[in-house]
Amino acid sequence: MTTKILSFLGVFFIASIVYSQQELYSALSIPSELKSKANAVVRYNDQKIEVKAYNEILFTQKRIVTVLSKAGNSDVDAIFHYERGVEIKNLEVKIFDAYGKELKKIKEKDFQDVSAVSGGTLYSDSRIKYLDYTPVSYPYTVLLDVEIEYNSTAFLPGWRPIEGYYVSTENSEYEIVNSSEVEIKIKTENFENYNIIKLNDFHYKASGLMSLKPEAYSPGFKTFAPVLKAALVEFDMVGVKGVNNNWLEFGKWTYDKLLTGTDPLPENVKQEIKALTNGVDDKIEKAKIVYKYVQDKTRYISVQVGIGGWKPMLASDVDRLGYGDCKGLSNYTRSLLKEVGVESYYALIYGGRGILNIDREFSAQQGNHAVLYIPNNDSGIWLECTSQTNPFGFIAGFTDDRDALIVTPEGGEIIHTTAYSKEESKQVTNAKVKIFNDGSLKGEVAIETQGYQYALHEGVQNKDPRDQDLYFKNYWDYVNNLSIDEMEFENDKDSILFTENIKVSAQNYASKTGNLLLVNPNIFNRVTHIPTRYRNRTLDFEIERGFVDTDEFIIEIDESLSFEAIPEAVTIDTKYGFYQFSITKLNDHEILYQRTYSLNKGNYPKEEYDKFRDFKASVVKNDKAKLALTLKL
Repeated sequence: MTTKILSFLGVFFIASIVYSQQELYSALSIPSELKSKANAVVRYNDQKIEVKAYNEILFTQKRIVTVLSKAGNSDVDAIFHYERGVEIKNLEVKIFDAYGKELKKIKEKDFQDVSAVSGGTLYSDSRIKYLDYTPVSYPYTVLLDVEIEYNSTAFLPGWRPIEGYYVSTENSEYEIVNSSEVEIKIKTENFENYNIIKLNDFHYKASGLMSLKPEAYSPGFKTFAPVLKAALVEFDMVGVKGVNNNWLEFGKWTYDKLLTGTDPLPENVKQEIKALTNGVDDKIEKAKIVYKYVQDKTRYISVQVGIGGWKPMLASDVDRLGYGDCKGLSNYTRSLLKEVGVESYYALIYGGRGILNIDREFSAQQGNHAVLYIPNNDSGIWLECTSQTNPFGFIAGFTDDRDALIVTPEGGEIIHTTAYSKEESKQVTNAKVKIFNDGSLKGEVAIETQGYQYALHEGVQNKDPRDQDLYFKNYWDYVNNLSIDEMEFENDKDSILFTENIKVSAQNYASKTGNLLLVNPNIFNRVTHIPTRYRNRTLDFEIERGFVDTDEFIIEIDESLSFEAIPEAVTIDTKYGFYQFSITKLNDHEILYQRTYSLNKGNYPKEEYDKFRDFKASVVKNDKAKLALTLKL
């Protein structure tokens, strides 16, 4: 009798699991709070990582995602990377309609199989398989089963309980089963205030996590969302064993196994670069000559082969072919500098407009880009070796103000890259403008930019004339009927100063009201956007980079016009930034408009967001201030 009861309970338990999972296929069973502000809901995500040896990992995942709208299609996340040392053993998908009825079964052979890198890549052994499914209606649900074997174990899959903006999580589980003797490192971040349970050091569960939505000026998603990072202390990268207890060890391995032996150059190249620097004693002047040599001789193209795409091409191959990726070009430049007696270090970093740091506290494969570092007193010089146009030592906008890993013969070291202060990131706009009695204008504008703002502007010189014209019309999109009559550019790389000289004209710039013309004197640098208002702001906010804008416009009016009313001067000084404008009457037909606007880099609590928004709203309001001109009869 007892056996029958146990058998019945076992069948009942299995049936309950099946029934519970069946419920997850139906969009009707999603809790209402998880559908709020969500494009997709992760119904169930079970990730298991079995570590069998330092060079053998088995990853299995069962994943159920309900997509609520077109914007959630990418949240299915049915994209799988493979290459040498990474083998997809099993891959299957089932699609269900809104009521949980199965619509389609998709096998691995039906997945799209493409190169994992862009068309700008010369060659690559890295590929991806991805689900190419077009739904007939919403919502729909995807069940994914996948099994991947890793023999290249430098990257251990981590866990993000909340996977991105507008994605809720109903159930998610992450577990590492270590059947080897290899030590595993774990680091969790931002788990507080979320329903995440730690079952043991390597087993976590999360449930009922509501979606996050982006807010104006919020920090990068990866800096505040919950994340678990994992790494093996002993690992394999395509047959090359590594040890990773700390950054010093990891950097030593990188130097010994990835860089050593890649730097020899042809004899004729050695002689050429020595001849170019002959008689130059200063190491920085030598480095400038080498950097220009690399810019003139090579171009960037991605190369994703070798040890997982992390080992640079041989310097001799870069020289022979005239191209390389960030790794190859940085290593090639390092090799040339070595020939002329200038010490430099290969460095790994996260490149991108947004600022993302290498994690100082968790040594592992990190970064998506390589650069070069030249020690120089306390500051050091960073070189972006993929650019054919960057000034020497200039990195603003892509690798500035973040932690990077430099690789030395002794090991790795985390160093912060150059940060450009707001005073360094200047924009100075000067203009001479004439307003005519029909409301039209003609003007000459000079815009000088430095620091981070240089990085925002200097690219216009490389556009074709049509795109340059569109660029300025978009830049001054608040000026109706704008015509760009002439353009000239000057790029002073030594001073890192970019100058745009523009001649413009516009019809009906001033609005006519009876006998008056209303004119906005801020013609060429107007702030028009007020940040979004939030009833209940949930995230702190960040001004990622500071800057200073100063403007001086001499505005001349037609002799048939006179000044009727001129706005009073305004000064606003806050912890977030500064704003000031004034108008000085020079004579009966000329005024001088002067304006300063700056923002202060910093992280600020969400409780202060309304004050920051008020400051920005005041800037917009005062940038709209108008002066009145009388038309003489």
